[in-house]
Amino acid sequence: QVPTISGTAPLYMCRAWVNFNGTGTVAIRASGNVSSITDNGTGLYTVNFTSAMTDTNYAVTLGARPASSGTNGRSLICGTTYSTSAVQIQFINAADTAYLDPDVYCVAVFR
Repeated sequence: QVPTISGTAPLYMCRAWVNFNGTGTVAIRASGNVSSITDNGTGLYTVNFTSAMTDTNYAVTLGARPASSGTNGRSLICGTTYSTSAVQIQFINAADTAYLDPDVYCVAVFR
């Protein structure tokens, strides 16, 4: 449902989103326009879109909860490779640059 807005600024919607677990067997908890998650190794994932993006000029917002409390506040999460059908993301402990699997990973794509 599209909300009523006022003003002249355009309304941009989330084009894809997913909440998934990154530890053990990777599994989607909930999602929109995400067909699957590919586990590419520790801390490395590919989010696959159900319907492709129009181009690769989208923005990716990421959030995660580390499996280890020792990494709280010291983690780096980012999108690394953008395509119209998927985005690759990673989760790194900023203190030692080691890849980590987070308990919860959340991704939102805007275009």
